[in-house]
Amino acid sequence: MPRRTMVEAIRDAMDVSMQRDDNVVVFGEDVGYFGGVFRCTQGLQRKFGSSRCFDAPISELGIVGTAVGMAAYGLRPCVEIQFADYMYPAYDQIVSEAARLRYRSAGQFTVPMVVRMPTGGGIFGGQTHSQSPEALFTHVSGLKTVVPSNPYDAKGLLIAAIEDNDPVIFLEPKRLYNGPFDGHHDKPVTPWARHALGEVPEGHYTVPLGKAVVRRPGTAVTVLAYGTMVYVSEAAAAETGIDAEIIDLRTLVPYDLDTIVASVRKTGRCVVVHEATLTSGFGAELSALVQETCFYHLEAPVMRVTGWDTPYPHAQEWDYFPGPDRVGRTLKAVMEA
Repeated sequence: MPRRTMVEAIRDAMDVSMQRDDNVVVFGEDVGYFGGVFRCTQGLQRKFGSSRCFDAPISELGIVGTAVGMAAYGLRPCVEIQFADYMYPAYDQIVSEAARLRYRSAGQFTVPMVVRMPTGGGIFGGQTHSQSPEALFTHVSGLKTVVPSNPYDAKGLLIAAIEDNDPVIFLEPKRLYNGPFDGHHDKPVTPWARHALGEVPEGHYTVPLGKAVVRRPGTAVTVLAYGTMVYVSEAAAAETGIDAEIIDLRTLVPYDLDTIVASVRKTGRCVVVHEATLTSGFGAELSALVQETCFYHLEAPVMRVTGWDTPYPHAQEWDYFPGPDRVGRTLKAVMEA
């Protein structure tokens, strides 16, 4: 089976979808001729032509607004916002139009569109190229929010998102594009070519939206994570020797409550890890869900490891980034509580 980076897997997902359905179109800033800032769309314009993969003006509001109109009238646009930090001008179109149209039209219109966005830090992008805004989307009824952690899932989830009849926010942790980053910035990164989840099947397959997966079985504590934090949590468990069960959520909305509950009721403890800011982050929702559904099974309070409530710093990036040391300290604390 071929090994691919996450960039190659995402590109392959769009390629497969465009081959299967002429209604799938790809556009955004520099995604056509240039192939995207991270090269996720490289070669698609050459293969499918400039009417299927094309460049858009530097207007996120315009990109998403155009995609909403296309989707309402039968196309399946998969658009790219260069960085998740740039989505704010388009937020009104996402929230007020894309997310609401099925409800507002009593089901007469659907919006089968995907908005792809590189997200997260760890690349010295500073405050305007490192944000993790997933909670802003999970709060909105009518949107699905996906965060893959590896090439296999990225391809399968993106194909599933493109085929879905409702709008999907597809957040791609840019620190994982070339390898599974464990948070140790001073050590070499393992490339996807040497990782089992770098194996990506040829052709069409899907990973269902709304289904989490256990990445590391364990009995002592449940760790809920997604994206880059899956590998940081694995490193923390290995370094502390704590038998943590690590769940990769994959899809934040809809979330897989059954998998979460089964794990927490088994372990009796829970730690939530994400890179976004603490206050009103998606971890708060996960913490509330665990408390509501597993209260009588908990042996300790649910704890969170997150970014800080500040803009993402450039000079102190690794003090902000939730690394294995911080996750490890929290795992020890929840075991002692």
